[in-house]
Parts: sequence; C-alpha cells; structure tokens
Amino acid sequence: MSIRDWPEGERPREKLLGRGAESLSDAELLAIFLRTGCAGQSAVDLARTLLQQFGNLGLLLSADKASFCRARGLGEAKFVQLQAVLELARRHLGEQLQREHVLTSPAKVGEFLLAQLRQSRQEVFGVLFLDAQHRLIAWEKMFFGTIDGASVHPREVVRRALDHNAAAVIFAHNHPSGVAEPSESDRRITRQLQEALQLVDVRVLDHVIAGAGYTVSLAERGLL
Repeated sequence: MSIRDWPEGERPREKLLGRGAESLSDAELLAIFLRTGCAGQSAVDLARTLLQQFGNLGLLLSADKASFCRARGLGEAKFVQLQAVLELARRHLGEQLQREHVLTSPAKVGEFLLAQLRQSRQEVFGVLFLDAQHRLIAWEKMFFGTIDGASVHPREVVRRALDHNAAAVIFAHNHPSGVAEPSESDRRITRQLQEALQLVDVRVLDHVIAGAGYTVSLAERGLL
C-alpha cells in the first residue's frame, strides 16, 4: 500500500504537521528525507530496510560516501542532501550556544558536541573556547588520531586560547567504539591541560566524551 493510501493522520508528513517532529519514529523521519520509496516499497518501508541494513539511525547518518551510496534508494544526491542537513543542524546548535551561558545549557552543549563528533571514525579532540560569560567564542577540532599524551599538545591549546582571548574552555573528544567511559589517559591529559592553562588564567570547565548517542562529563563525574 502506498503512503498516499494510509489514513491521513498516519502519513509521516501529516503526522509531523499535526503532532510535531518528535512524535515520528526514526523510520518515519527518514522517510520524509527520502521522499519516495522503491519498487514494492513505500518510503517508510525503505527507511526501515535502511535502518536494519546500517544498524541504527546514527550509523546511517555517519556512514561514509561509498557505503551510503551503495544502499538501495540512496545515492550521491541523497548523500549531498544529508551532509547539508547535518551541517545546518551543527551550525544551528552553535548559534544557540553563542547566545547562551553554556553552564546553564549542559544539554545543548552535549547535543552540539555529539553533532560535531559523532560522524568521525577516528578520535577527534576539540575545544570550546568561551568568553568571561561562558558563551561560545569558537569551536575548533585540534587533534586527530589516537588521543593520548603524544598527540594532544598543551602548548597548542594554550596558544589558541590566547588567540581567542578565551576566559574558559571545555574539552571534548569522541570514542569511535561508542562507549564514552573516560580512560586513565583521558584523565591524565585533562590534568596536563589544566596545569598548562592555569598559567594563563584560563579555566577548564569540563571535558566531555562523546559516545554512540550520549556524552559523559568528567566534571559531573567529579574528575576535574
């Protein structure tokens, strides 16, 4: 049965307009993005198939171009559209943080960092540079690869903090495994960076680790 033959209140677009986007399942949201299905499959059926094929929505959204374009019903045009949508979401979240005191918006900070880091297949270490009111000045991805004492350079972080005239920072990095538990290496790097930034009167507010759809705050764990 075509989606056009469904009861109006159950069609994804009409459901979104009537009940809000949060009322839709992952498959229904993806179906709106896809717009059409394939032979023998409605857009929702195709969306369910794709979610099963990739494993979940997060893995589909973070798939590389080759894997994405190989899937039935997708292709380069859809890949370009998706990257544009994801970048719009990242910029929107960044603009929200620039207007707000980040310590009063921990959920938005987490959303922003997940949006920035969830697609990377390697470890990425980034820094939120904040002003004296703890509003966002800039977000920078600074180090790539295995995050350990050899790859994260405190001198570079201090230099960029001074360049931005930052009063405080929040560190963030991802665990590509999806498990966001802080390691001993994570704690050691945080201490090293804290000590370096104290010399130039820049506060370290947190170190956030991004996993598969969630974040862990070292500050909330009492590890800062």
